[in-house]
Amino acid sequence: MSIKTEDLFEYIPPHLRRLFESCEYPWQIVARISEYINEMLRNGIVGYSLYSDGVLVGKGASISPRAHIFPPAIIGEECEIRVGAYIRGNVILGRGAVVGNSTELKNCILLDGAQAPHYNYVGDSLLGVRAHLGAGAICSNLRSDGREVIVRADTDYPTGMRKLGAILGDNAEIGCGCVLNPGTIVGKNSRIYPLTSVRGIVPPDCIMKSPNEIVRIEI
Repeated sequence: MSIKTEDLFEYIPPHLRRLFESCEYPWQIVARISEYINEMLRNGIVGYSLYSDGVLVGKGASISPRAHIFPPAIIGEECEIRVGAYIRGNVILGRGAVVGNSTELKNCILLDGAQAPHYNYVGDSLLGVRAHLGAGAICSNLRSDGREVIVRADTDYPTGMRKLGAILGDNAEIGCGCVLNPGTIVGKNSRIYPLTSVRGIVPPDCIMKSPNEIVRIEI
C-alpha cells in the first residue's frame, strides 16, 4: 500500500522539505503542523511578508477582503483566497493554492496548486500538489465515537490522533459531495466518483466508482 510520505508527494516546497523528510508517514506531518508553522513565523521565509500578526503571505497572492484568516497561517505565492473563505489557523498553503467560497480550513497543508474551491471542509488534513476537492467534498476529521483515528491499510496503523482528516496524494481528484472519512488516504493520480463515502486506502492511479468498485486507470 502506498501510504508513506515518499509514495504520496513528489515535489515539496523548500521551506517544507525538512518537515516532510522527517516524517515517514503523512499523518505525522499533520501532527506537527502547529510546531512547524510557528517556527517558520519566527524565522521568516524568503520572499514572504507579514500580512497581519501571525500570517505570512508570498508574492502575488490574492486575498479577498471578505475572507477571514486567523493566525498562524502561511499563504503561498500566487494563492487565491476567495470571498467567504474561512482559515482557522495552523494552515500552510503552497504556491497557487485556491481556497474558495464557504471553504473552511483548519490545521492542514495544501501543497502547490491544490484546490478547495467550493463549500469544502479541510481539517487536520494534507492535500498534495494539484489535488482537487469537488464542490461540497468534506474531509471528516473526527470519528463518531471520538476515539483515536486508525489508518487501515495492509495492517492497522494507530496514529495517536483523535482528529485526523484525509491525506490526498499529488493530483488526486475528489468528486462533488464526497465524504472522506477520518484517516482516509487517496493515492497519487487517483479519482473518486461524486457522492462517494470513502474509507481506508485508495491505491494510486485508480478510479473509485463506489466503495466496492475500484479500477485501475488505463493509460
